[in-house]
Amino acid sequence: MGQLDRKDITVKKTLKLMGTRFEITVVAPNEEIGYLDIDEAVSEIERIEKMISSWDEASETSRINKNAGVQPVKVSPELYGLIERSIKISEITDGAFDISYASMDKIWRFDGTMDSIPSETEIKNSIAKIGYQKIILDPSQQTVFLKERGMRISFGAIGKGYAADRAKELLSSKGVKGGIINASGDLTTWGTKVTGEKWLVGIANPLSKEKVFSWLPIVESSVATSGNYEKFIMFKGIKYSHIIDPRTGYPTTGINSVSIFAKQAELCDALATAVFIMGKDSGIHLINQIDGVEAVVVDSDNKIHKSSGIIFDTNP
Repeated sequence: MGQLDRKDITVKKTLKLMGTRFEITVVAPNEEIGYLDIDEAVSEIERIEKMISSWDEASETSRINKNAGVQPVKVSPELYGLIERSIKISEITDGAFDISYASMDKIWRFDGTMDSIPSETEIKNSIAKIGYQKIILDPSQQTVFLKERGMRISFGAIGKGYAADRAKELLSSKGVKGGIINASGDLTTWGTKVTGEKWLVGIANPLSKEKVFSWLPIVESSVATSGNYEKFIMFKGIKYSHIIDPRTGYPTTGINSVSIFAKQAELCDALATAVFIMGKDSGIHLINQIDGVEAVVVDSDNKIHKSSGIIFDTNP
């Protein structure tokens, strides 16, 4: 990496996009150029949101959902590719990650109003329409068909990562020397800081969001964290996370947070959810088999487990 021009500065902006907090940081020759770069990144993220939002009636995703059980829908190559990659992740995670989870009937509430666990029948019915195997792709026609009426897809567990990757690619291609796209903890970096040092990524302590228990220097890399800090319920001394296993309909237990490190934020985003659902042993076993992907898992006793390639820096 060539030494950065000492006159470069860091420009940062925080804003709400895709229903979440995005923080965009760029290394730029001056403030004006920095803000122009950030505006371009924002336009790119908004463009992706228009494509993948299941709330936007006009989006391609909404068209797919409206035609569930009716007919295949022709989509852009970009959305087709995202759905294709999503299905591949479902395959390697045995369905722990599944974009058709949006078909789930919401029977669990994490707002303090639940006083009993739903019945087995209710739980079974709630996931009846889920199943990535029922998403039918036709490569020659570039169409997507959801087999059953009432099926829905949503990119809640991969969309922010995908948008962060695309914004990074755009800025990188325009010659922006370095930066960070941080979508509420799904984060991707490129280049280096103004000083030439690596960007540092902290893994939050699950007991206190303000405290960081580990810093990892990352170059051209991404990280995503799934945690149950904010949303969970307690029943008979067991903590149930708001992350629900799309295969069983039950909330996950046993894990406080999962951080995944890889080149692409999209993969980190999806695998963080999958490992959370799979549990620490199966999850870490899976990650150890994927090249260029690492994981740090904090269990419900706040013990740290990690994949084979993670080495903690113990120096203060």
